[in-house]
Amino acid sequence: MFKKILIANRGEIALRIIRTCREMGISTVAVYSKADADSLHVRFADEAVCIGPGASSESYLRIPNIIAAAEITNADAVHPGYGFLSENSKFSKICAENNIKFIGATPEQIDGMGDKANAKKTMAEAGVPCVPGSEGILESLEDALEVAKEMGYPVIMKATAGGGGKGMRICRSDEDVDTAWHSARQEALATFGNDGMYMEKFIEEPRHIEIQIAGDQNGKACHLSERDCSVQRRHQKLVEETPSPFMTKELRKKMGAAAIQAAQAVKYEGVGTVEFLVDKDKNFYFMEMNTRIQVEHTITEEVINYDLIKEQIKIAAGKPISGKNYEPVGHAIQCRINAEDPLNDFRPSPGKITEYHQPGGHGIRIDTHVYAGYVIPPFYDSMIAKLITVAQTREEAITKMERALGEYIIEGVKTTIPFHQKLMLHPKFRDGKITTKFLDDWDYKPEIEKG
Repeated sequence: MFKKILIANRGEIALRIIRTCREMGISTVAVYSKADADSLHVRFADEAVCIGPGASSESYLRIPNIIAAAEITNADAVHPGYGFLSENSKFSKICAENNIKFIGATPEQIDGMGDKANAKKTMAEAGVPCVPGSEGILESLEDALEVAKEMGYPVIMKATAGGGGKGMRICRSDEDVDTAWHSARQEALATFGNDGMYMEKFIEEPRHIEIQIAGDQNGKACHLSERDCSVQRRHQKLVEETPSPFMTKELRKKMGAAAIQAAQAVKYEGVGTVEFLVDKDKNFYFMEMNTRIQVEHTITEEVINYDLIKEQIKIAAGKPISGKNYEPVGHAIQCRINAEDPLNDFRPSPGKITEYHQPGGHGIRIDTHVYAGYVIPPFYDSMIAKLITVAQTREEAITKMERALGEYIIEGVKTTIPFHQKLMLHPKFRDGKITTKFLDDWDYKPEIEKG
C-alpha cells in the first residue's frame, strides 16, 4: 500500500480524498494555488505545497509543478480527483516515468476513451450497443450530408474531442448540417484544439443513465449499479439520483453487462463510468466512458455502502476487486450547490461567504470545502458543495432534500439552492418523468422569484 499520496486537485474532492487516506493510514500532500491558500484541503492535509498563481493553467494544470511537489515530498502516488488532469494521458505517463503511481486509468485507456469516435468504434467491436452514426471522423461537409441522409433526421454533430456540450449541434435539415459544420468545428477548435467531427442519430426523449464500474489490474471488472443524470442544463449535470426511477431489474442487468463488456474490452483499471443514452422504449446506447472518479460518486457510495475512493486506491496498489455486481439499497439524490445565479442564466457568483449554515439530521451528507468567511475564487468551477440525501424510498429522499435545502444558508454570494428547491416541487421531477430536455421546457425563473 502507498505511504504518501499527493492530491492533484482542490476543493471538496481533495478534502474527500484526504479523509479516506487518513482512514487508511496514508499520509497526504495537498497542492494549492495562491488563490486557494485558505481552502480546507490545505489545512487538513499532512503537507501542503503551493504550485502557482490562481489561474489553473499556471497551477493545477501545470504538470512540472505537480511532479516537483510529489518529488520534494516523496509522494509515491498521485490522486487526480476529477477535472483538471484526471483524464490527461500525458500526466499519467509522466507520473509513471517518475516512479509515481497515477491513481486512475493508464495512458492508453485514457487516450482510447478520450477520443469519442475511437471509443465508439472500440465499443461497437466489443458488442456494446452504440448510437447509429458515422464511421470515424467526417471528412467534409459533403460527407456529413451523406451520412445524415443515410440515417435520417434528426442527427447530432459532435466534436470528437468534445465534452460539456461544446462542439455539439442538433440538425433537422440539410441547412442545419451546413451551418453546424462550420460553427461546431470552429467552436471545437477554439475549445479543444481539435476540429474533428462525427455524427450520430439524435435520440428523442433521452435519459442519461450511467453505470459505475470498477476494474482491477488483472482484467476483472464489475458494476456498482446506475445513476440517473438526466437533469442537465447545457449538458452540465445539476441533479443525480440512484436508482434511476426509469430502471427495471431486467434493464439494470442488461446495462450492467454491457458496461462490464466495455470495461473488459479496454482492460480498464480503476473506477469510472460507462455512460448511456436510454430512449423511451428502454433501448440504450453507449455515449462515452469517463476514466476517473465522478462528481456524483457520492450517491453510489450511499446505496451500496462502499467507499469508492478507497476502492480506487486499492486497485492502484494492485489489489483485486471483489467482482460482485451491486444492487442499490434505498434511494439517494445529489444536488450540486453552485455559486451561480439561476435568475441570471446561472452566471458564476464568486466572492466572500458572509454566513454559512449547513443542514443536518438523519440521511444528510454534505461534501464541501467552504465555510463562513471563505472567499470563492473566480478561477475555477463554480460548484461549492454537494448535498446528498439518503432514504428508503425516492419519495422520502425528495422530501428530505426539500427539508435540507430549506435549512441550507449561504449568504454573500448567489447559489443554486433556490433553483433546487423549486425543482424538488416540480410534478414531472416528483413523478420521475424527466429527460435530458426537461430543463429546456421548464421556465423556472418565475417560480424562483415567487419564493
